[in-house]
Amino acid sequence: MRWKESTVLLLISPDGLDEALDCVKAAEHLDIVDVKRPAEGSLGANFPWVIREIRAAVPADKPVSATVGDVPYKPGTVAQAALGAVVSGATYIKVGLYGCTTAEQATEVMRGVVRAVKDYRPDAFVVASGYADAHRIGCVNPLSLPDIARRSGSDAAMLDTAVKDGTRLFDHLPPDVCARFVKLAHEADLLAALAGSVKVGDLGVLTGIGTDIVGVRGAVCEGGDRDAGRIRPELVAAFRAEMDRHARDHTATATAAATAAS
Repeated sequence: MRWKESTVLLLISPDGLDEALDCVKAAEHLDIVDVKRPAEGSLGANFPWVIREIRAAVPADKPVSATVGDVPYKPGTVAQAALGAVVSGATYIKVGLYGCTTAEQATEVMRGVVRAVKDYRPDAFVVASGYADAHRIGCVNPLSLPDIARRSGSDAAMLDTAVKDGTRLFDHLPPDVCARFVKLAHEADLLAALAGSVKVGDLGVLTGIGTDIVGVRGAVCEGGDRDAGRIRPELVAAFRAEMDRHARDHTATATAAATAAS
């Protein structure tokens, strides 16, 4: 299962059924509904019954993603958690490699996840997720994620931020480094996903470097607050409108450059 479309995909992360119902109201403006529990961390896992409830509420043509958590280096434990997520109805499984300090450890964890998930549902989509601020928590280097994803048989590589203290993706990895991450993912035939307190003002850069999936929460919550705010359908629609505008501008620029070169 590999998605490749002409525009960037928008992944929105509600923290439960109530917010997911608000996402349903804005379903035409988003591509993936991502089930997480912010109280348990950047990629905190929610409960199996919450995944089931959200899967039942979200339109059938919208994939439901689930985070397995900011996981330790315990391959068996993580594989079981990932299987639980896909059994509960998620078809897009994200694993935050928080406790893996080497590429070898991370690859071992992801191989277990890929086997557990795809033995049960071959068309499920597995994402190896790392952290732009890896230096603050001692986990695997973010630029090693595409190779980890490739070697483990995952479908995508993703970066988020581990510490939600107001710093953002580009505070830890400048745009040229994020562009390198995207390039490495594409060379490995993977999708590249970027998140980490992404704002509307970041969309031009994210589009320009070829990001496939943008993940947001705070940007579409009241007051821009991922914890105290609630996802609002009108904010999702406005964010998507800006994404589409940047996609059109990027396409126009690329077309003009190609025409001039010919």
